[in-house]
Amino acid sequence: MTESEFHERSEAALQALERAVDESDAGVDCSRSGSVLTLELENDTKLIVNTQLPMRQIWVAARSGGYHFAYDESGGRWLDTRDGTELFAAVSRLLSEQGGQAVAL
Repeated sequence: MTESEFHERSEAALQALERAVDESDAGVDCSRSGSVLTLELENDTKLIVNTQLPMRQIWVAARSGGYHFAYDESGGRWLDTRDGTELFAAVSRLLSEQGGQAVAL
């Protein structure tokens, strides 16, 4: 994937994630600074989602650890490099675990 393709795909993913969180009733506040999306839960914990250009990945930092997502060309999705979980499913799970209430994005 070229640098411009990465920027296009990762920006689309961050925008879609931000929209999904804003449209949910999860009580999660979103703030964005460049390629860093901060999701703050009601219990004052955070998930940080950011792009990593050199690795061509999206990284998620949560209380439970760090997660790396690479773009799957065949499926057109961002998948966890360890277990293949899709980005939105993983963020939903992490928000649910960290916030103590079910979140579906």
